Amino acid sequence: MSGMNGTGVLNGTDEREAARHQVRELEEQERRLVLDRFGNEDAWRLGCLLTDLARERGAAVTVDIRRGGQQLFHCALPGTSADNDAWIERKCRVVERYAESSYLVGARFRAKGRTFEESSRLDPDRYAAHGGAFPVRLRGTGVIGTVAVSGLPQGDDHALVVDALGRYIEQRTED
Repeated sequence: MSGMNGTGVLNGTDEREAARHQVRELEEQERRLVLDRFGNEDAWRLGCLLTDLARERGAAVTVDIRRGGQQLFHCALPGTSADNDAWIERKCRVVERYAESSYLVGARFRAKGRTFEESSRLDPDRYAAHGGAFPVRLRGTGVIGTVAVSGLPQGDDHALVVDALGRYIEQRTED
């Protein structure tokens, strides 16, 4: 039987191996999804693209984009609630602390056979290593902000952000 054993340790080497594989995939996404610049207009365009993708998919999500301490874009689609805003806050804190996507941070803990909630020593009411918040990383600079989604299962939140960032970078390359 797999799952938690009550001590914050995951049972089963298969789960840890799957998490290690996931870590490699998520690291590759972060290497690939790097921007050359990111201003207010970029946040607006990326936010609109992300919102349009969510609408096309019928996804009830909240979208949030920040640079430093400033919120540059926020949209709550029908079917969302203030709980989605709270999830975004918690996931973005993970990105700000670790400079990696919230999903990658959670996967790193799972790869070690642990859970973020019990092993990070961070308040789970303030930090959530669940998929959906991704670093805005500038080439030659590093992480300067976050783009986040909440409303879907964590893997789907993460995939929506990655899809939008990939499309946005591709569009900018074509301009």
